[in-house]
Amino acid sequence: MKALISAAAVALTLAVAGPAFAAQCPANMAKIDAALQTAQLTDEQKAKVMELRAQGEQQHSSGQHQQSMQSLAEAKAILGIQ
Repeated sequence: MKALISAAAVALTLAVAGPAFAAQCPANMAKIDAALQTAQLTDEQKAKVMELRAQGEQQHSSGQHQQSMQSLAEAKAILGIQ
């Protein structure tokens, strides 16, 4: 019984969190795009940010919002933005 309740709680949390992550992805992509315009990065860092940003967009489009947020967070960390 406890396992069933725990599983239901996890499922409910994911169902509620999914749309929240979905809404944040485009905003994070816009922040990355804006920061790239003035960022002082090496060519390697810039390539990595662009790769992560593209990966995040693809994941977002595929409905993989948690993975998208992780990719975009990594890109933002390289850029030094929040």
